[in-house]
Amino acid sequence: MKLPFRLLPAALLLAAFANASFAQTAPDAEEPAAKPSALDAELFYELLLGEMTARGDEPAAGFQLVMNAARKTNDPALYQRAVEIAFQSRNGDAALQAARAWRQAHPDSREANRYVLQILLALNRVTESAEPLRADIALAAPKDRNVALGLVPRLYSRVSDKKLAANVVEQALADAIAQPATGAAAWTTIGRVRLAAGDTASALDAARRAQAVDARSDYPALLALELMDPKVPQAEPLVRKYLEGKPLPELRLGYARALLEAQRVGEARYQLQQVVTDKPELAEAWLALGTLQAQENQLAPAETSLKRYVQIAQAQRSGEDRTRGLAQAYMGLAQIAEKRRDFAGATAWLDKIDNTQDLMGAQLRRASILAAQGKLEEGRKLIRALPERGPNDARLKLSAEVQLLRDRKQYRAAYDLLGRAVAKDARDVDLMYDQAMLAEKLNDVPAMERLLRQVIAIRPDYHHAYNALGYSLADRGQRLPEAKQLIQKAIELAPNDPFISDSLGWVEFRMGNKAEALRILEAAYKLRPDADIAAHLGEVLWSNGQRDRAQSVWREGLLLSPDNEALQETFKRLRVKP
Repeated sequence: MKLPFRLLPAALLLAAFANASFAQTAPDAEEPAAKPSALDAELFYELLLGEMTARGDEPAAGFQLVMNAARKTNDPALYQRAVEIAFQSRNGDAALQAARAWRQAHPDSREANRYVLQILLALNRVTESAEPLRADIALAAPKDRNVALGLVPRLYSRVSDKKLAANVVEQALADAIAQPATGAAAWTTIGRVRLAAGDTASALDAARRAQAVDARSDYPALLALELMDPKVPQAEPLVRKYLEGKPLPELRLGYARALLEAQRVGEARYQLQQVVTDKPELAEAWLALGTLQAQENQLAPAETSLKRYVQIAQAQRSGEDRTRGLAQAYMGLAQIAEKRRDFAGATAWLDKIDNTQDLMGAQLRRASILAAQGKLEEGRKLIRALPERGPNDARLKLSAEVQLLRDRKQYRAAYDLLGRAVAKDARDVDLMYDQAMLAEKLNDVPAMERLLRQVIAIRPDYHHAYNALGYSLADRGQRLPEAKQLIQKAIELAPNDPFISDSLGWVEFRMGNKAEALRILEAAYKLRPDADIAAHLGEVLWSNGQRDRAQSVWREGLLLSPDNEALQETFKRLRVKP
C-alpha cells in the first residue's frame, strides 16, 4: 500500500539550519523571539548525515540516524521522515517500528496512529490492526467520526483474508456501535466489509441493525441499495423505508437506476420525477429521465428533460462525466428529431458532439438518418467506413448495420450479414440469437429453432433463448405445453423480466387460461408499460368482453409506439380500430 508521504527533508533541514544559525542572535524589538531549535550542532550534523546515508548505499544506517534524531527531538516530522526512509528501502518492519515510536511519543496524534494502521494492513498483519482502528475512530473529532467510519472498508480492501478483516473490523468498532451518534455508520461499515467477504446475509443483517439505530441515516440505505439484487429482495424494503423520510435526492436517483436495471420502468420513472422535483438542479436525474422518456416514445417530455440537462450541465465545471453526459443528451435529442423526420435538426445536435469516445455513436446515428431518408446504402457505407479504434468497434459496427437493415425491414440482408459473422465464430451466442430473431421475421421457424437450441446448448443460462423459442411456439399455437415449459425456465433465470412475464401470459391465453393470463399480463404491463405487452393485454381484455378497457390499453400502446408490429397485427386480425 502506498502511503501519503510528503517530501520534507529539504525544508526540514533549512528550518533547522536557520534556527541553529540564529538562535544566539538577539531578536529585533519589533519581532517576537524565534522558538529555539531542539537540534544542537551535533544532532543537526547527525540528521544531515542520516539524510545523506539514506540517499546513498546504506539506507538502514540512515534510518537509524534519523530515528535517533526523532527520539531526541520528539519531532513528528522526523518520525514521519523515518517511516519514509524505511518504505523507500522496502523495509516494512522498520517503517512499523518508526510509526509505533511516533505514536508512543505522541499518543494523541491521529496521524501517527493512522500510519501504524496503514502499515499493519500493508504488511497483512490484520489481527494487529484492531487496536489502532479503534483508536483512529476515537481520535477523530466527534463531527468527523461517521466519515472516518465510512473510509474503513477502503482501508481493508486489499487485505487477502476478507473474512478475517470483517471479524477484526467488527471487534474494533464495538464502542462505535454502542454510541447513538455513530451506531448507524458503524453497522454500515461492518456490513460493507461483510459484503466484501461474500457474506451477503450478514451484510443485510448489518444494514437492518444500522437502520434500527437511525431510520433517517443515509448510511444503511446506501448499503441496502448496494445489496439490491433479485437474489436479495429483502434489501429493497430498507431503501423504501428510508425514502419515506427526507432522503438525499442522489440516493433516490441511485434507487431509480437500480429499478431500471431490474426492468421496473414505471417505478423508476416515478422516482426520477420525484428527484427532479426535490432537486431540480441535479443534472444526472434530468438525463436519466429524458433518456427513459425517449425510450418510451414520449418525445415532447423527453426533449424538455434532455434540454434541461444540457442547460444545467453546460453551466457546470468541465470533466469527463459532463462531456459524456452531454454527448448522450445530444444523441438523444438527435434521435427525437429523427423520429419527427426533422433530419436537419437531428444533424445539428450530432454536430455538437466533439469528444472522440462518442464520435462513433454520432456517426452511427448519422447513418440511421440517411437510411430514414431513403439512403440505406449510403448509411451502410458510412458505417463500414468508420475506423476501428477499440477492440469492440468492429462488433458495434456490425450491430449498427444489422439494426439499420432491420429498421428498413431488410430482414434477409440482415440475416445473411449475421450468418457470415456467426460462421467466423460459431460460439458467439449473442450473434446467433440475433440471427434467430431475424429467421423468425422471415418466418423460417426451423432455422430459428435450430439457432436458439444451439444457443441453449452453448449457454444453458441464456434466458433470452428460452423465452424467444417459447414465445414463438405460443404465438403460432404450436406445442403449447413445451412452450410454457421453456418460458418458465426463462423466468427461473430472470424472474423480474416483464417481457418474459408477457410471454407466460400469452401462452396461458393460448392454452385457454384467460384469468391467469389476465393476471400475469396486467402485472407485466404495470411493471413495464410497453406496446407489445399492451397488444397482448388488450386482446385478453377484448376476448373477455372488456372492450372499452381493451381499447384504452391499445391507445396507450399506440402512444408508446405508433408503428408497433404486434399492435398493428392485433388490430388487423381482430378487425378493430382503436
